[in-house]
Amino acid sequence: MPSSRDLLAQLIAFPTVSRDSNLALIEFVRDYLNELGVACVLDYNAERSKANLFATIGPSDRGGVLLSGHSDVVPVEGQAWTLPPFELSERDGKLYGRGAADMKGFIACVLAAVPRFLAQPLRLPVHLAFSYDEEVGCLGVRSLLAELQQRPNKPALCIIGEPTELKPVLGHKGKLAMRCQVQGAACHSAYAPQGVNAIEYAARLINRLGEIGQRLSAIERQDARFDPPYSTVQTGLIQGGRALNIVPAECQFDFEVRALPSDDPQRVAEELRAYAETELLPQMHAVSTASAIAFQPLSAYPGLATEPHSEAAQLLALLAGSRDFGTVAFGTEGGLFHQAGIATVICGPGSMEQGHKPDEFVSLTQLAGCGAMLARLADWLQENA
Repeated sequence: MPSSRDLLAQLIAFPTVSRDSNLALIEFVRDYLNELGVACVLDYNAERSKANLFATIGPSDRGGVLLSGHSDVVPVEGQAWTLPPFELSERDGKLYGRGAADMKGFIACVLAAVPRFLAQPLRLPVHLAFSYDEEVGCLGVRSLLAELQQRPNKPALCIIGEPTELKPVLGHKGKLAMRCQVQGAACHSAYAPQGVNAIEYAARLINRLGEIGQRLSAIERQDARFDPPYSTVQTGLIQGGRALNIVPAECQFDFEVRALPSDDPQRVAEELRAYAETELLPQMHAVSTASAIAFQPLSAYPGLATEPHSEAAQLLALLAGSRDFGTVAFGTEGGLFHQAGIATVICGPGSMEQGHKPDEFVSLTQLAGCGAMLARLADWLQENA
């Protein structure tokens, strides 16, 4: 059977950037599993251009453990790659290519472990779930979770193989991304009071976001398990205006909230909307009733905070050989699995220090370590029920 290295080479060769289809990769995985006698279910998007894959090995009448990973990767344009991004390159024990760390390395290890899962008489099943469009807001996995909710025996535990250097991780922040569009009224800048300056009102909204962020960073709201140890708010994009001598009629900006699991990021959006409606819009309407402020959600996913004494955490400690639980700064699909009633932890090969960067890589040592972790999982599934 192919090794995790060989499988990773094949997976990297599929350029599954989120804006493009992932079907070639998903169909490759389906065919690989079918050849081993493992049936798969594909869950397509509305356009049938992308799909999630779900498969079960072992008894189907009980929960078991789910191994989850996303098939999409971030773009390579504008990055200074010195190696071909969609072709595996090996140097000094490192395997290079887009997605090597985030997170095709984990998927390759899972596929390489399938023969071992099949060879052992598992008393609890192992499930495989590979999703699409994680990188653009954890979009694809939502329909897969909706389908799992209808099953009489959905998985009890989930291990998401995001790159953690195989360290056991129990939590991450949630995220809310939104766009604010400010409609003002244009006029010649010599008569500025006769117009509604959309940029200036957008600036007041952004300033309010900064004030909210300051409150969220208060010592009493902090959680030392996270870095930084508080919820953050930041404005990342802004555009508006046409010429300096024209009072701008339009301005829009995008902002995001990275929230501790104990904080609700929607409250930030609600406070900003209330500020706009009660303080800014009356001032704008006094000059032009056509003025408006609109908010559009871009993406959102919940945070994750699995309890250290939970069954999921205890299993992860056994598999990873460590009880040094941590958190990660980046988001995952974990919060969505948790909301669906599936206890979730995070552990996978590679490091996000290499993810999303040129010459992304995962080491052969990390792949071997992940293979050993999955072998311990196979033994645990055989011994427990």
